[in-house]
Amino acid sequence: MVVHTAVPLGVEAPRADGRVWYAAYGSNMHAARLAAYIAGGTPPGAARSYPGCRDRRTPERSIAVRLDGCLYFATESPVWTGGRGFYDPSAPGSLLGRAHLVTVGQVSDIAAQEMYREPGTDLDLARVLRDGRDTAGAGRYETLVCPGTVEGIPVLTFTAPWSLRDVEPRPPSAAYLRHLAGGLLESGPWREREISDYLSACPGASGHWTPRQVLDLLAERGGGGL
Repeated sequence: MVVHTAVPLGVEAPRADGRVWYAAYGSNMHAARLAAYIAGGTPPGAARSYPGCRDRRTPERSIAVRLDGCLYFATESPVWTGGRGFYDPSAPGSLLGRAHLVTVGQVSDIAAQEMYREPGTDLDLARVLRDGRDTAGAGRYETLVCPGTVEGIPVLTFTAPWSLRDVEPRPPSAAYLRHLAGGLLESGPWREREISDYLSACPGASGHWTPRQVLDLLAERGGGGL
């Protein structure tokens, strides 16, 4: 399976066809969890129920992506405990994720639910498509990032308004790390060893989780093997 990389903004003109790649690097790499954001409902193992999108169609496609920047763990998750996952596009390294091809309305409603807001209003994407970044609010996932395009279609994701250097990294919990590892495994192209090396090296996890320990987490969920 191909791992796609984003073409930087300005190199090619984005298609104006109402579609975007929503790049998930955390829980929404899992199709079952994303389905709750789109169709409404409670994801497996979650306590929170989501209202869903106005357009409840499943993504047209889902692809594996590698983006410039890095995944790091910080703050405290009330659901998973331990650090949450964030994306710093300005930090050195690569972020692995899964991009879902959805409409502008769908990514707007997904963003609203991530931001604990009511879905129903399309985001104004003019600034993020021009500058690569826009802030919808001060919340943890209220900063929009466009690292470029894939197949001429903009890639969008959400992160915190701060950067890695502005916050103290915090180790993720075993349950959360297992969930992210499983999401990357579900995304297709990465083997268990590559996933364990990647996650254990991310700021927050580094020094607290070894590749062997992440492999063991994958084995516990039935991933198994190397």
